[in-house]
Amino acid sequence: MVGTELKRNRDADDSGKATLPGNVKVTKEDWLNLAMDLLVSHGVSEVKVQVIGNRLGVSRSSFYWYFKSREDLLNQLLAKWEQTNTGVLIRYSELKAATITEAVTNFFRSIVAPGGFDHQLDFAVREWARRDKAVRQVIDRSDAARHEALMRMYERFGYPSAEADIRARVLYYQQIGYYALELSETLEERLARVEGYLYCFTGVRPSRNEVEAFFEFARNPGRT
Repeated sequence: MVGTELKRNRDADDSGKATLPGNVKVTKEDWLNLAMDLLVSHGVSEVKVQVIGNRLGVSRSSFYWYFKSREDLLNQLLAKWEQTNTGVLIRYSELKAATITEAVTNFFRSIVAPGGFDHQLDFAVREWARRDKAVRQVIDRSDAARHEALMRMYERFGYPSAEADIRARVLYYQQIGYYALELSETLEERLARVEGYLYCFTGVRPSRNEVEAFFEFARNPGRT
């Protein structure tokens, strides 16, 4: 709940909204991006209005132009995480592909692509969920949506629902577990296993062209 004093400050800001934009130095995205950085580096307890404002070099009035309260900021931060991390996995799983092995390389691309899946952010939100049941519910919803998208991906290529369900779980849990274990591998070490991973995840041998196309993307993600 917002205190009376805080509400008065916000009301005062409302009265000056006609002139505020010209004085604001940062955007809403600046607030959210820095809040996200703090969430990843220090945890949700350090995502504070004053801390962010000080780092951005702006007053609290800038914050209340974009957000109703710290709770509103956290809610929008969580929504942005869903739109980015969950959204990107789903979009890539739905990309057009000629084969299931190509479809799985599309999923891999979502991990490699600039602006793609951010595993550090994902685990920061999961850590946040340990202390907040509402956030845990959002995590569960996102995990279910990611699994559903991967299951549909397998079903598009003729896998029975029960098998598609299991393969989707293996693919998703392996990827999440990879980061949870903080495995230290070079890009080339990981690429050397791609062909084997594709076979394990699909039961189908990938074509050399599919493997080479993914290698090119992974080595030069900004060019494609």
